[in-house]
Amino acid sequence: MTTTTPNQATTAESSPTSSADHGATRTALVTGASSGIGEDTARRLQALGCIVYGAARRTDRLQALAAGGIRPLAMDVTDDASVTAGVNRILEETGRIDILVNNAGYGSYGAIEDVPIDEARRQFEVNVFGLARLTQLITPHMRTQGSGTIINISSMGGKLTTPLGGWYHATKYAVEALSDALRMELRPFGIDVVVVEPGGIRTEWASIAADHLEATAEGSAYADQIRAVAGAMRSESNNRRYSPPEVIARTVGRIVTARRPRTRYAVGFMAKPLIAARRVLPDRAFDQLIGAAFGFRR
Repeated sequence: MTTTTPNQATTAESSPTSSADHGATRTALVTGASSGIGEDTARRLQALGCIVYGAARRTDRLQALAAGGIRPLAMDVTDDASVTAGVNRILEETGRIDILVNNAGYGSYGAIEDVPIDEARRQFEVNVFGLARLTQLITPHMRTQGSGTIINISSMGGKLTTPLGGWYHATKYAVEALSDALRMELRPFGIDVVVVEPGGIRTEWASIAADHLEATAEGSAYADQIRAVAGAMRSESNNRRYSPPEVIARTVGRIVTARRPRTRYAVGFMAKPLIAARRVLPDRAFDQLIGAAFGFRR
């Protein structure tokens, strides 16, 4: 892969500098940057001319990004001291934060009855409270600048639910609601808040979610559902149909270069049709549709 320096921009998209930035090079922070959507997004923002910090718990997984000029940042979004130190480092080094991509998250699957409540809490700590705390730390600086873009990576799972994903979907529904409130609160300060709702994306996410799910199977009354859903998550035929993470990175590129970005972008395999189906179908009809997709029915 050909890398670009932080001052280069692709010809496909315009420079990310807005009138509010007075020509300054914009600084971006991408969480969950060690692989998949986060990694591709960090590279896209760098190609657009941003100074990019890629954050993850394990910086050893950020070496490829660091080799291309992206600045690795050790950050555990569930650790307040870690998040605060990361934000302070960026401000000390660049004096600004213009783009925040809240991408860190994971899927903890299992029947609501089976998932230990501590694991359910951790799902919220990573997917919701980590996102919220980082946003709290960064928005005062964006307000002072009079500009900024916050992009929350939600999921089509923030608009619809699937069996055995209740805790995960609850976190993504929460991200959608927080984003809506935040968008209205920050609009007077020149800050855009945008939600990206990926569909099926070809990353490690599905296999990690399947691992969490299968760990709940032993002795479960939901064993048949677990086998069906985990099998669908690991299905090679499904993975071949999934979109590459680059489609999300390109969407983020469009958001940060748009003068007036949309509030939501549903992108990737089956995102738009499934969200539309959930909007128009009665509950039980949608239940049947999803059950059939996973290969089981009541």
